[in-house]
Amino acid sequence: MRGVVRWMAGGMLLALALLASLPVAAARLTIGLGGDVTTLDPHHHILGPNNTVAMHVFDALVDTDDHQRPRPGLAESWRALDPLTWEFRLRPGAAFHDGRPVTAEDAVASLRRAGRVTDSPLPFSVNLTTVAELTVVDERTFRVRTTRPDSVLPNKLRALAVIPARFEAATRADFDAGTAMVGSGPFRFVHWTRGDRIELEAGAAYWGGRPNWDAVEIRIVPKSAQRIAALLTGTLDVIEQVPPSDVSRLGVDSHVHLFSRPSLRLFYLMLDSGRDRSPFVTDRAGRPLDRNPLRDPRVRRAVSKAINRVNLVIAGMEGQAIPAGQFVPEGLSGHHPGLRPEPYDPRGAEQLLAEAGWPNGFALTLHAPNNRYVNDTALAKSMALMLSQVGIVTRVEALPAADFFARASRMEFSAFFAGLNADTGEASNIMHWLVTTRDSVTGAGVSNRGQYSNPQVDALIDKALRTVDEGAREGLLREAAAIAVGDVAVVPLFHSINVWATRRGLRITPRMDGYTFADDVLPVPETE
Repeated sequence: MRGVVRWMAGGMLLALALLASLPVAAARLTIGLGGDVTTLDPHHHILGPNNTVAMHVFDALVDTDDHQRPRPGLAESWRALDPLTWEFRLRPGAAFHDGRPVTAEDAVASLRRAGRVTDSPLPFSVNLTTVAELTVVDERTFRVRTTRPDSVLPNKLRALAVIPARFEAATRADFDAGTAMVGSGPFRFVHWTRGDRIELEAGAAYWGGRPNWDAVEIRIVPKSAQRIAALLTGTLDVIEQVPPSDVSRLGVDSHVHLFSRPSLRLFYLMLDSGRDRSPFVTDRAGRPLDRNPLRDPRVRRAVSKAINRVNLVIAGMEGQAIPAGQFVPEGLSGHHPGLRPEPYDPRGAEQLLAEAGWPNGFALTLHAPNNRYVNDTALAKSMALMLSQVGIVTRVEALPAADFFARASRMEFSAFFAGLNADTGEASNIMHWLVTTRDSVTGAGVSNRGQYSNPQVDALIDKALRTVDEGAREGLLREAAAIAVGDVAVVPLFHSINVWATRRGLRITPRMDGYTFADDVLPVPETE
């Protein structure tokens, strides 16, 4: 929830006073996003830039603060009536931008629509696979009955946009054209210029209080150098994904303020461990192999040992990351204190390859996006060199994010580099997506594009998702993490540190989830 609830009364009064004292032009905020928006349909594709835009226009039932802790959104409260039933109570006074009140029927229609989306690299329907029945109790109350206990269902709803019920049958094209872009969030949709910008204006009667800005322009600027140049020239007021190589330089620039926070995002290598033959694995001469070496956990462990995570963090990320040995960083539920990042051990990697029957190594192609993450292509090339040095001759093919994710979802790759947020603020979500056996019915393993499968891991995660007791759930997730990491289900690399930059006179509350929200930006005195 943004607006009044985010700030204590005294701080809000000060902020409003400061805003009122600024020139009229300062009531417009321009944000530079580091990734492209693939669609305005808020239920279609779970992707950072898409979610950022959606949460300006739409509200979710459950919100999170900058530490990722759940708190009321459109739902002022929720409770478990029994192991299979959650009841949500909507806050009074919330209205859509067309003036119609937000009702329980709107919330139920939104859940129904989101649950039907399937033609996406990562649809919101993956969070709703346990939903069996939706019931409107009264105008402000509805219930969700699940097929099995779902202890983190409220957490899963934290970025699921509530739309007017009349748009339940709307298509992605209707949203992209702006026809269905009617929300109850702090800003109204004005216009989308694909690949360039989204224009918004303050909602007239937002339930959380009038936004801090009269108008917001969200610009798509995937190239880091262009984002920084636009900030320094005043074209942009706020930018996200500040490249690690520019943090030191911008940190001493008196015209810029930097803000950072460790993120929920795990960067990892996904390896094809499920197929007998893999499309981009060959012998060193480029000839097809009669078996897929990545199916052997010793080979996957060799890949992990060949990666110098400290080097990636220091040289590739300029210190703006934390080496990872598991799925979530320290401080989040499900973090296993005994799982450390794999030490860099090239000799050990070579020994494991020889033990697995590959003393001369093999060759593979490592795929990566070239416009989604900070230094994504450069990091992939660094890892390719590390792998090549232990006998796994590796070339890199970097693709635009839209092509990359579409092909990854079709499991066309043998190895790829990507990142994924632990959006629920704990380990169950990211582990359910990354390392459980793929199941299109339950949504398990939706991001498990290496087709890793271990029934013991599946059972532990499934039990954790059914367990309401937080301590017991954390124990199950830790046990599952230990097994999956031992199998090298994925190769954890690092947890990034989110870095934003604002022009002088502005500040932003940095978020663990990495989202950039206009109402998190406030003017500050020039003396700060």
